[in-house]
Amino acid sequence: MQKTKIGVIGCGVISGIYLENCTKTFGNLEVAAVADLVPEMARKRAEEFGVPKACTVQELLDDPEIEIVVNLTAPQVHADVNLQILNAGKHAYTEKPFALNREDADRVLALAEEKGLRVGCAPDTFLGAGLQTSRKIIDDGWIGTPYAASGLILMGNAYDGMHPNFHNYLQFGWDPLFDMTPYYLTAFIHLLGPARSVFGSVGQVKQEHTVTNPRSPRFGETVTIGAPMHASALIDFDNGVTATLQAAKESFGYTPRMEIYGTEGILIVPDPNAFNGDVTIRQRNGETRTFPYSHGFAENSRGIGIADMAYAIRAGRPHRASGALASDVLDLQLAILASSKEGRRIPVEPRSERPAALPLHLKYGVLD
Repeated sequence: MQKTKIGVIGCGVISGIYLENCTKTFGNLEVAAVADLVPEMARKRAEEFGVPKACTVQELLDDPEIEIVVNLTAPQVHADVNLQILNAGKHAYTEKPFALNREDADRVLALAEEKGLRVGCAPDTFLGAGLQTSRKIIDDGWIGTPYAASGLILMGNAYDGMHPNFHNYLQFGWDPLFDMTPYYLTAFIHLLGPARSVFGSVGQVKQEHTVTNPRSPRFGETVTIGAPMHASALIDFDNGVTATLQAAKESFGYTPRMEIYGTEGILIVPDPNAFNGDVTIRQRNGETRTFPYSHGFAENSRGIGIADMAYAIRAGRPHRASGALASDVLDLQLAILASSKEGRRIPVEPRSERPAALPLHLKYGVLD
């Protein structure tokens, strides 16, 4: 198998699972270098995962053998780093969100097209066992004709102030709309196809937060909450399905839920933020059935979107976790904000098609 050499920019917490899978799970990838603004973080990750080179961002981008660069930086700089990667002649794969505004997203897509390069974006959880099995169940007609869907993600925020930069989690990029809805909106498009319009509402319980946890090093400090902490949406899809979505970081714990309603059954979809979970149908006859997985990758397989991109480059086919798909997700997020502000339904124009399902009976770690 011809390996594709990749580099990783950003060696924070999320880089661990990416490097684990890109060095051990997917045989078509080879991690050639890692880089971070903090050199010690890059050296630590290189040592931990046997990566031969820890270097500066520019040194990584100048490496002629690296074909794909994985962007795991902060949300506010995703677009700028993607432009830097593309200008270096590399394919770019970025963590979500794809961008925080339409202008930045368009700049990235336009530059990629101009240079004949590819752009990919998380989440890639829709390529896992749970959501691929859910897709097959819908496509095979187990729930009849889908007509409605619902998604719910409720969780807490960093209000305890224990994280040294907890205030970041109260700003755009880490808010529920840009941080959590990408999993659900991507899953909806994967299961149901492109969307056409959105009616949305956003809000927040309070405008600022004072740290009341005496164990926090920032005890007593008051910070401004710069983004909505809850969002609701009503989304219409091309195929006639109407979906509701509720996302919030105003609550506690972690409550994920997704259901697809059909004329012959109700599909209970596993958490779109995960690769596994029960795939269950409530049937017309009153029976509840849990289905075995039709596809692999039930473990945490973050990075599968990068492996799929590498396969796609070699085969000349579209990659699934594409920049166009992420751009459509961004359009839905921005439409929710615009709808809330303007009090009207916002039309959207899809740039991508429903991603192709993974083939059946793949060997472990193989996508083609």
